[in-house]
Amino acid sequence: MTSALFDNVGMRALDAAGLALPGMAPGELMERAGQALLAVVRRDWPQARRIGILCGPGNNGGDGYVLARRAAEAGLEVRVHGGPSRACPESDGRQAHRRWQAGGGEVHALESFDPAAADLWVDCLFGIGLERPLTDAYGAVIESLNASGRQVLAADVPSGVDIDRGRVLGEAVRANHTLTMIADKLGLHTGAAVDRVGQVEVAPLDLPASVAHGIAPVARRVGPEDWRQRLPVRRPGAHKGDCGHVLIVGGAPGYSGAARLAATAALRAGAGRVTLATHPEHAAWANLERPELMVRGVADASELQALMRRVDVVAVGPGLGQDAWGRGLWLAVADADLPRVVDADALNLLAEAPRRGEDWVLTPHPGEAARLQGQDVATIEADRPGQVRALAARLGGVVLLKGAGTLVASSGAEPLACVTGGHPGMATAGSGDVLTGIIAALRGQGADARSAAEIGAAWHCAAACIARDRLGGARGMLAGDLAEALPAAAGGGA
Repeated sequence: MTSALFDNVGMRALDAAGLALPGMAPGELMERAGQALLAVVRRDWPQARRIGILCGPGNNGGDGYVLARRAAEAGLEVRVHGGPSRACPESDGRQAHRRWQAGGGEVHALESFDPAAADLWVDCLFGIGLERPLTDAYGAVIESLNASGRQVLAADVPSGVDIDRGRVLGEAVRANHTLTMIADKLGLHTGAAVDRVGQVEVAPLDLPASVAHGIAPVARRVGPEDWRQRLPVRRPGAHKGDCGHVLIVGGAPGYSGAARLAATAALRAGAGRVTLATHPEHAAWANLERPELMVRGVADASELQALMRRVDVVAVGPGLGQDAWGRGLWLAVADADLPRVVDADALNLLAEAPRRGEDWVLTPHPGEAARLQGQDVATIEADRPGQVRALAARLGGVVLLKGAGTLVASSGAEPLACVTGGHPGMATAGSGDVLTGIIAALRGQGADARSAAEIGAAWHCAAACIARDRLGGARGMLAGDLAEALPAAAGGGA
């Protein structure tokens, strides 16, 4: 289950399968969760002597009461705040609550919460089942905790985060570390949640992998550790004709940079040949800094069609514009019988006149996705998994929804891919154009559309990390720095 990501339904099934294992005593999983939380406290905050625990009304709160008892037994000073329990009297959570109090433990009211009363706070308020915004006393506690700047460990899920969609429901805890139980969750890795979870770690609670048999994940996580082996392999005798001829279409007057970035990235990602089809106004000097690029000035769609007959894949959109020149080129590419990568202005033109394609990769950011869906950005970000699935079902092919926790969907029933491992320095002009070039290069080297999107996004993240390290920081990183780091990010070999 290392790369599997589950939703609420899947996690409840996994939990039930664990509880049904032969020999699993009542409350045993909760005891394991509490012990796992204590282990992280001792490992990551060894100097903390005062541990505060916020306990909710259900089983997430039960994990907190187990932690409180075990932490007190370990000699730590423990302060617990909790609200009234709504769980049935015989639930594991209520049993853990009673056991804490039977040993002399106190439960302080939420209204008396003071963040300064502990060195570290552990959020055990709400887990995967939360469906309402936290605007009551729990919300006030979370708001106070977030404002305090105190270190926070979240149990399973930061309270207020929706694990199905990655959205935040009203107030949500800002954790430094999330210890999520049994298996990983999609909503911890995409959308607004990425600003709340901190470092995510999975505690499998000693459950065997067999508990997941028959329980399908909703997504797979593609991280920095598991994509390089999927890169297309070059045979020792390969020549440039074996490595794909990529055509980049874009660069209206005044917007030549985006197309040049995409073309440079395609070269750095291993394309054998790259031709940039751009506006005649700047074609003569478009490759002065990159003589490896072939550049053709195209005045209209007929000239572009002649070029497309000689290439393996075409990427359209960076700097394309939406005037008559760009519109004509877009329509020529949209009708082409070639693998295509569609980005930027080409996506905006597609939104004006939607059509379905099969052999293409669409790469919208949330604003472009909103235009494609006829919605606003807030609606897209409130349900990134649902929106990327809907786009793929309606427009066909493969859709890559950019953003923190990039999501990749196919028009079929395959689980989503969630690409992680990037950093905020990637939020810079031209970063998406570099991604377009990478995906196009991978397609030209033989990768299918889905693989090219997944590998390309992961490679993009890895290159950004290399660029950050070379520069000594992420702030001020340029898209060109990212493109130049692609070979180093891919590692040795061809």
